[in-house]
Amino acid sequence: MLRDKSLIPLSHQHQHALALCVRIDRASPIHESDLPAWQSEIAGHFRTEIAVHFSAEANRIFPAARQFEELSPLVDDLLADHAILRERFAAAEAGRLSAQELTAFAQRLSAHIRKEERGLFERLQELLSAEELQSLGQQLQDALKEAADTCILPSAATRLRAKK
Repeated sequence: MLRDKSLIPLSHQHQHALALCVRIDRASPIHESDLPAWQSEIAGHFRTEIAVHFSAEANRIFPAARQFEELSPLVDDLLADHAILRERFAAAEAGRLSAQELTAFAQRLSAHIRKEERGLFERLQELLSAEELQSLGQQLQDALKEAADTCILPSAATRLRAKK
């Protein structure tokens, strides 16, 4: 389904996070000496974009979804994901993720994003009126002002290299 323009800012941020997940997956198994660089990059994503993103979803998207009883269990599930992902971001910030935990983190974040995009966003587009979506889009624009509008570039250690 084509994404409604009101939700596109969140979808763009999802693309940034998915790109990180793909890079982690392709770099796996991650060498122990590269773990600090990966964790620093993950923590940077959280600080510059994802923390604001989670807040916008919790304060704007999820309340809009809770208007519909059928979406309430999905919202509960997504909020639980946010809590677990916040713990993983904090672990990355503290440099406590192992290579296996880093890979598991990327898989969880990717699954969470797909759940939002394919489940929540698509259903909201079907259930909300054009006016409600437009209003939601305005609220999201305000809520996302504090997020960085740039992509975090990989460091030398996290940049993918062609396999020989």
